Amino acid sequence: MRKILVIGAGKSSSYLIKYFLDKSDSEELHIAIGDINIDNAKKLLGDHPNSEAIHLDIFNSEARSKAIASADIVVSMLPARFHIEVARDCIRHKKHMVTASYVSKEMQELNDEAESNELIFMNEIGVDPGIDHMSAMQVIDRIRDNGGKMILFESFTGGLVAPESDNNLWNYKFTWNPRNVVVAGQGGAAKFLQENQFKYIPYHRLFRRTEFLEIEGYGRFEAYANRDSLKYQHVYGLDHAKTLYRGTMRRVGFSRAWNVFVQLGMTDDSYIIEDSINMSYRDFVNSFLPYSPTDSVELKFRHALKLDQDDLIWDKFLELDLFNPNKKVGLEAATPAQILQKILMDSWTLSANDKDMIVMYHKFGYEKDGNKHQIDATMVVLGEDQTYTAMSKTVGLPVAIATLDILNGKIVTPGVQIPITKEVYSPILKELESYGVSFKEKEVPYLGYNPLNL
Repeated sequence: MRKILVIGAGKSSSYLIKYFLDKSDSEELHIAIGDINIDNAKKLLGDHPNSEAIHLDIFNSEARSKAIASADIVVSMLPARFHIEVARDCIRHKKHMVTASYVSKEMQELNDEAESNELIFMNEIGVDPGIDHMSAMQVIDRIRDNGGKMILFESFTGGLVAPESDNNLWNYKFTWNPRNVVVAGQGGAAKFLQENQFKYIPYHRLFRRTEFLEIEGYGRFEAYANRDSLKYQHVYGLDHAKTLYRGTMRRVGFSRAWNVFVQLGMTDDSYIIEDSINMSYRDFVNSFLPYSPTDSVELKFRHALKLDQDDLIWDKFLELDLFNPNKKVGLEAATPAQILQKILMDSWTLSANDKDMIVMYHKFGYEKDGNKHQIDATMVVLGEDQTYTAMSKTVGLPVAIATLDILNGKIVTPGVQIPITKEVYSPILKELESYGVSFKEKEVPYLGYNPLNL
């Protein structure tokens, strides 16, 4: 039996583990799940004979090293900051490694050692990053192979709630890490390329510069810019592209309302709110508004943000129970962002019967034989339940398929890498189709710029 060690049994691991268990007999696999909370691992493994759950504290270097030494390949589903210690052990014990996280500077520095030991360290093989890389490069390579020249690439991804569970005015619920939603876009201006011009959007304007997208059968969406759309320009071979833009998708109207939190300063994570543990939700909101001996918090809120009481946005804030004087924050020495996250989790946490949805939208513009063309490609994946979510499916399946492809010698190029070569993306995308993870493509008129002239 070939042993796969999966470190971490969190929310994104369910499909990953199911894939390995389903393949364990035919592929002669033994799956070991290491987690500090062994109950999570046991729940996902059940009583499957080709598996074991082990208690593993990744800060225990001796236990971590021993577990890695006993495996044929290691899958790290830990938070990104913890991958590097696993990777160093994999170098030491000469084991391949797979992770869905972005390649860190420290991970990239292991490339030479990985190559010299003929080890494959596959990163960014989840959904975004991951499926976005593979699906983009498949079309880009096809265009080039057919004699086309890429001049535009736009890519958007969103983790949203499924239509049947979309029952609040924000058309949104947390399907992944809530903190990442609250602090999204911070840390520098968003930058992208449009018609050969560099464009920048500072954080305080980010959520008022959106692009509209339509997905057949699912309606209209909006997208705001990711922080650095140019990160993969050279990697994708798009150095001569005129337009390069990457963004995050939400339902229309979300960004305008979210911008209110940004303008008030509620998403700030850089300082502590005094006596936050005893503060009510109403107190928190009021702390960002001017003093008035007569006006209510609600009135000050609307005046400060120029909102009429019949504005739909106003109803969105009422729905969040922001002005409740009886609900306590209950967080000691909390930042504004942490308090806002606590408030939003009251309303945006998925209920037991809710399902999530992953949406992805690519635009490819190219020149061929003197004419300009555009291909739009869309993907929608719906979750099954709270265990087998769309997020776990689109993150876990590519990780699992890549792991088995490495074990079976389908992927052989060593080094620290991401899935942008045909050797990697062709078999993975083909297998993903059998699980309902696929793209619909259509030819559309080439625009060259989005209608809002971002």
